[in-house]
Amino acid sequence: MNFNLFKNQNFKETSFIIHLACLLIHAARIDENFSEKEKRIIKDTLVKLGVDKSEAYDILEKAEILERDSNQILEYTKEVKNLDEDKKILIIEALWEIIYSDKNADIYETNLMRRLCGLLYLDNKLVGDIKEKIKNKI
Repeated sequence: MNFNLFKNQNFKETSFIIHLACLLIHAARIDENFSEKEKRIIKDTLVKLGVDKSEAYDILEKAEILERDSNQILEYTKEVKNLDEDKKILIIEALWEIIYSDKNADIYETNLMRRLCGLLYLDNKLVGDIKEKIKNKI
């Protein structure tokens, strides 16, 4: 499924996509192990959301620096919470894929997902169903 988040949006696309990448990176780094597999998942997610494949690496690089210098997920979720539910679901799927890329979800990762559920205005059951779907896929 491919979305183009940049058509007819009210937010500045570059800022939004970098903040989204920061959110994904934050999830990847929370267990203190940011792997190449997680970077690939993030790049693939950005491409699914409409980022040109050739730009995904540059966005990831910029987002890594921004995320490293910040500890606030609120600024990363500000614009994401206003997306359509199907786009939020794609992002939640990517977050769970990142978390389970090492086949384990620790307490910090599950706590992050619980917090994101509230910040993104998503139903706990929906997020739990997505979690199970990703766990079964992996």
